[in-house]
Amino acid sequence: MESFVIKGGQPLKGSITPQGAKNEALQILCAVLLTKEPVIIHNIPDIVDVNKLIDLLKNLGVKVTPLHKGSFEFQADQIDLHYLESEQFKSEGKGLRGSIMLVGPLLARFGKGSIPRPGGDKIGRRRLDTHFEGLIQLGAKYNYSKKNSFYTVEAKKLQGADLLLDEASVTGTANIVMAAVLAKGNTSIYNAACEPYLQQLCTLLNNMGAKIKGIGSNLLHIEGVEKLNGAEHKILPDMIEIGSWVGLAAMTKSEITIKEVRWEFLGQMPNVFRKLGIKIEKKGDDIFIPAHKDGYEIQNFIDGSILTISDAPWPGFTPDLLSVILVVATQAKGSVLIHQKMFESRLFFVDKLIDMGAKIILCDPHRATVIGHNFKSQLQAATLTSPDIRAGISLLIAALSAEGTSTIHNIEQIDRGYEHIVERLQNIGASIARIQTQ
Repeated sequence: MESFVIKGGQPLKGSITPQGAKNEALQILCAVLLTKEPVIIHNIPDIVDVNKLIDLLKNLGVKVTPLHKGSFEFQADQIDLHYLESEQFKSEGKGLRGSIMLVGPLLARFGKGSIPRPGGDKIGRRRLDTHFEGLIQLGAKYNYSKKNSFYTVEAKKLQGADLLLDEASVTGTANIVMAAVLAKGNTSIYNAACEPYLQQLCTLLNNMGAKIKGIGSNLLHIEGVEKLNGAEHKILPDMIEIGSWVGLAAMTKSEITIKEVRWEFLGQMPNVFRKLGIKIEKKGDDIFIPAHKDGYEIQNFIDGSILTISDAPWPGFTPDLLSVILVVATQAKGSVLIHQKMFESRLFFVDKLIDMGAKIILCDPHRATVIGHNFKSQLQAATLTSPDIRAGISLLIAALSAEGTSTIHNIEQIDRGYEHIVERLQNIGASIARIQTQ
């Protein structure tokens, strides 16, 4: 086991380049199964979850060739479908939630897709109904083994259909789109997710020969094709990491430049941080955060009522950044209500912040009120345990702003989503070390 030791309370300075987007990478990597031709992908983040998926692809028979840092060629011309029935797959597949998106491509190209019930963050219920209901409507036969917690879908040939999704699930939409591109006839998907990462997936598929219209909207039209070709694709910068660095700069009163962020894909994120009083400057395609030496003040709504920040499907604010917003609010001037609508366990890490001196009222599993210190009282160092990726990075931000030396355990959770984080933070002046613990 490894832990982080962090000496907090010191300002940082410099520039940091965001990694490739984790959530996009998981979708794009699954899409390589749709063709026997080579697919080249650039800007793949070197993180645990993505590397686990690449290993799964290798075990399936995909040829994976490193080209240079972050760039790989994938060729799925000799897939071993027997691997899907192995105990190894049942063990490895359940450790990664992104593995669910293997099902759609495998079903579309080979007539069968299987997956053990996937794991991932312990942030509440994350049902898979949208995925399988969509595939069933495309003509798949569905089976779930309760004994083995194993899902299987089969179809000789999928048939296009008009679908109305019960929720705008990003991974559910991705799975259905990847199945529909090789289905016979036309498919429409209404209430489709339209996050930038889903847009990127659709763009890659079109470059491979798919016929998808309506990209960026919640109504997709897909004309099925017989086969897909190879293509080349570059993954977007990770918006969640970009938001994490914005929060870090504000909490530590640091002057930081975040490089090459692709502003057109940031959506509500800059505006939400601005509502907390954080200055975000656009410099070309970079974000510049000046040192907030006088702090930052939360805006109220125009009628004077307390600001509420909540998550919503794109173009709403991403739920993955609410943990960071909550931590940043602990040192703001003013109060804010954080409303986490999608997951009922994602706010349970606030007890750790309270132990550090934060003023937070956990109203219920979905809502927390934060009363900011306005930097009149620093958070105090503590020994912490990371419960999931996003809470983990939020506790790391808190520790870097706190007075004293903190230790964070279970950092494997942070490594699942953040690339070479120690070295990158050290490059901007952070006092952080990775140590071996029992």
